[in-house]
Amino acid sequence: MNIQNKNQLIETLSKGCKPQSQWKLGTEHEKFVYYKDNYAPLPYKGQEGRAGIEDVLLKFAQAGWQSVYEEDNIIALKDETGASVTLEPAGQLELSGAPLSTVHAVCAETSRHLRLARTIGDDLNVAFLGLGYQPLTSRKNLPWMPKGRYEIMKNYMPKVGNLGLDMMQATCTVQVNLDFDNEATMIKMFRTSLALQPIATALWANSPFKEGKPSGYLSYRAHIWEDTDPDRTGLLPFVFEEGFGFERYVDYLLDVPMYFIERNHQYINATGYSFRDFMEGRHPQLKEYRPTIKDFEDHTTTVFPEVRLKSFLEMRGADGSGWHRICALPAFWAGILYDAQSRNTAYDMISDWTINELQYLRETTPKLALKTPFRGRTLREHALDILKLAHNGLARRAFYNKSGADETVHLQPLILTAESGFTPADSMLYAYENFWNRDIKRIFRELAY
Repeated sequence: MNIQNKNQLIETLSKGCKPQSQWKLGTEHEKFVYYKDNYAPLPYKGQEGRAGIEDVLLKFAQAGWQSVYEEDNIIALKDETGASVTLEPAGQLELSGAPLSTVHAVCAETSRHLRLARTIGDDLNVAFLGLGYQPLTSRKNLPWMPKGRYEIMKNYMPKVGNLGLDMMQATCTVQVNLDFDNEATMIKMFRTSLALQPIATALWANSPFKEGKPSGYLSYRAHIWEDTDPDRTGLLPFVFEEGFGFERYVDYLLDVPMYFIERNHQYINATGYSFRDFMEGRHPQLKEYRPTIKDFEDHTTTVFPEVRLKSFLEMRGADGSGWHRICALPAFWAGILYDAQSRNTAYDMISDWTINELQYLRETTPKLALKTPFRGRTLREHALDILKLAHNGLARRAFYNKSGADETVHLQPLILTAESGFTPADSMLYAYENFWNRDIKRIFRELAY
């Protein structure tokens, strides 16, 4: 459908409004794939009798997933539930889960996927690892997957930041997608979650290594976003301004430089001009094309703030993590945002946090995580307060598993982290110095899924 006016774009966001009884959780997690014998990442095509990423995807297809191709290359899979498996630029494998009603269901889906991945890995002599940043291989030695959009991004990223290629090739994250019932709720959720992302970054900090050595950061992945592309990352101060809503977010998207449009399954380079330029006929590379709703929906996926609005809200501040911490992310955010009492309390807590304070947290948390000083306390103490809200919110949701446990059980890894102040990154650094004899390869042997 061709775009006729801005109201159509606003509708692409507002159409996500649905009654709370229909709210779902959609969890995404990325993981590194590597050879068990030498810990090297897999190229797309297998070589010399060794498996490639293509072989991994074909094994998923043999297990019942439907293949998705770009030209002659299998680049994704999907199943009947709405879940998909996709490729990040250097072969990181992502599960985009189906929209599900409870954290228990999300965790069960995650477990099924990781058990299948482990079986496939055993067949191919490869394994999977959940970390925020590739701990051993230099970014320059990482492969590229055969996806047209990545070729365009690869050429564009170095023009606007120093770490964009690191973001593409060497990072993994865990995300959860959340619904809202109206614009007012969306605004409250957006502001609250954007302010609280540094707490999520600290609790999930899980990327302290780069090229085999400590990087100086507990979440090197989070640091990378500080120098990726200022046009499409950052705090989005306008979210906290009076008058923010669906229309204001559309205006932001219209002014972000484009990457591409897709026509006849081919990606056309559209860099250098904004989507507004495209709509108003000022984009010199795209003179012969009319902008469509799909073009705009594709464009919404090319902005990378730590909370991203589509027809739902994406929480994007956490490092790739171990099995149970994948389940913990939807628990954390559902407990805060899906319960009105916890949501309102959290919103009141962050309502006087300033943009300068939020920028300080964004810059400091990747290094110090829960030790970050903030308002006369540490971020650890603030995290404990927020975890209590999440716990109470989940308890009020009152969804129980077959063992009779409610969703608060999934918060346990986070509560232990906040009580101790010891993040996964701190644990790895301690092991590196005291048990691993500074052998970074122990990560692959001890922390694989």
